[in-house]
Amino acid sequence: INMNSGGVAEEGEDENPDDSHLQLELSAFRAQWMSELLPGPRYGEAKRRLLGAADQKRRQELAREEEARELFLKAVEEEQSGAVYEAIKYYRRAMQLVPDIEFKINYNRSPDPDRVGGTYLAENEGDCEIDDLLAYFQHQLTLQSSTLKICEHEVETTQVHISALPTEVLMYIFRWVVSCDLDLRALEQLSLVCRGFYICARDPEIWRLACLKVWGRNCTKLPFSSWREMFLEKPRVRFDGVYISKTSYIRQGEESLDGFYRAWHQVEYYRYLRFFPDGQVMMLTTPEDPLSTVPRLRSRSTRLESVLFGHYRFSQDTDNQTKVYVVVAKRKEEKAEYQKSRFCRRNPVPEAEHSFHVGLQLSSGGRQRFNKLVWIHHSFFQRASPFFVQVNGKTVVTAFDVDKMYTPLFFARVKSYTAFSDRPL
Repeated sequence: INMNSGGVAEEGEDENPDDSHLQLELSAFRAQWMSELLPGPRYGEAKRRLLGAADQKRRQELAREEEARELFLKAVEEEQSGAVYEAIKYYRRAMQLVPDIEFKINYNRSPDPDRVGGTYLAENEGDCEIDDLLAYFQHQLTLQSSTLKICEHEVETTQVHISALPTEVLMYIFRWVVSCDLDLRALEQLSLVCRGFYICARDPEIWRLACLKVWGRNCTKLPFSSWREMFLEKPRVRFDGVYISKTSYIRQGEESLDGFYRAWHQVEYYRYLRFFPDGQVMMLTTPEDPLSTVPRLRSRSTRLESVLFGHYRFSQDTDNQTKVYVVVAKRKEEKAEYQKSRFCRRNPVPEAEHSFHVGLQLSSGGRQRFNKLVWIHHSFFQRASPFFVQVNGKTVVTAFDVDKMYTPLFFARVKSYTAFSDRPL
């Protein structure tokens, strides 16, 4: 059917009446459809209706939050006055209205703002950082329970919850987390569990023991405000990984027999330094890459024959730079021999004693702290055996030139080094 813009047929009088009726219906439908597409009074009315519904919903949420806030403050007042059961009822009603009302509440509207700890609950409309988070959490735990508990179980269980343990036992568990390897990183991760664990992880005794293990019994926390600040800010070596340096150079080879060419060799080798909290250290120089070497340095009882063992100490000179001095040597082992069909031990023939003395400067680079060791000294000490008369028993010292061959050692954290705890802190 051919139709013009008015919807009237062009065929004239022989048109069927039913077709005319159908054309009129189509024209009416088209006009209604076009009116709905164009913005008009109905569109504006629908928009105003949606905005009104959103505004009403927002007012309802604000009213609900205000009621929950009043109930929560009432619960705090009842709890501080000793009516614990009444306080629980108000707490429950407040959390049924707004589950996270505790974090939205304005504590300056507390019924008793003069109570101890009110200074930590300052009013702030937006997000803010609490200066003393430890004191804030301690105050929160005091408000929640008349008897201070480190934590409470969220879901009822038939097993004994960790909150049932005395504080002394819980702190002993935290010392196992730190372990004798001083894994303070695991302690910081444990503090993220809840507010009570955060308080336990800030216990001054744990951080004091860690500082004494690193710097000895004579160390004091001055000029730092706490033992934790001293452990985090004072320069020290790290124990949860290994310091690695890679040296690469090109060496000229021997000339061929016909004198036609001379080979060149690219030499690569690695140096490894592993420190322990008790003052011991392991040093290894090998061409093997870290992927195969690092796991074998986890324990001091490693079977690598080329590993040197020794001790280290810190020194802070007048230039205010922290130095690490290392003395390492080959480990002496008693050899067992078989003689005349029976097993016996013999003292080996005394050999010349030799050791390496290394001086390193500790510094920080990038985002990590205390992750770089720069060479400042390297020497070889050899004490002759009594059987070598020609040396007259004197010590021979050979100092090496610290040049570009001594590349800095950078720290790499190894998770397996602190995956298990052998002893508590």
